[in-house]
Amino acid sequence: MDPENMQLITRMLEQDSELREKIKDQVTEFDKKTRTMSGLLNKIHSTPSAELPPLLDSVRPILESCGETTAAIAALVPPNQFWRWKEMWSNSLRSAVFAATLMEYLQKGTLMTLGQVSDVLGIKPEWSDRFVLTVEDYLHGLITLVNELSRLAVNSVTLGNFEEPLRISVFVKDLFAGFAMLNLKNDTLRRRYDSLKYDIKKIEEVVYDVSLRKLAPSVRDKKDAS
Repeated sequence: MDPENMQLITRMLEQDSELREKIKDQVTEFDKKTRTMSGLLNKIHSTPSAELPPLLDSVRPILESCGETTAAIAALVPPNQFWRWKEMWSNSLRSAVFAATLMEYLQKGTLMTLGQVSDVLGIKPEWSDRFVLTVEDYLHGLITLVNELSRLAVNSVTLGNFEEPLRISVFVKDLFAGFAMLNLKNDTLRRRYDSLKYDIKKIEEVVYDVSLRKLAPSVRDKKDAS
């Protein structure tokens, strides 16, 4: 092989290796932030609802700081190379989606759109060829959200909050109905979606038990009252 060609290939490999390490450093920082948020948010299972606002306030600055990390990654990725590097940060991004959507549910009882999550994470439209929140990563984050809410439905009863499982049930069933309208061809995403049926079943069992014991008004009673 031509020596000049070999030198060119060697330089390209070295540049790729250097870029990978730089991206890896930022992804490691991203991981630290998402792990910290997940650890703090795990406390919702042992925190009375009245004490949730201070807990969420402690998470919010970390979530907002994720924008600095996404910007740093976007600055490193060369134009039109998003798909080449995206697997390096997909897991971190999905965890950030989970944290953002869980906080939104706990604060407002609503679901954040893909665009809203992108805004919260500081992802700019002009990064479309370098760093974006894909539909797949967004949906993975939502599935993790449902997994966590099924736990919360059980633990909220332990904390004496008997209406929370009813709210969770309505929210999760509406979200599941949305998933059902999608034609999911990704095998991993499809398997995770199928597992949501078990989460819904767990939530329904909690709601049934709470309603049977008349510990909280049924969803129908609440609608009639309104």
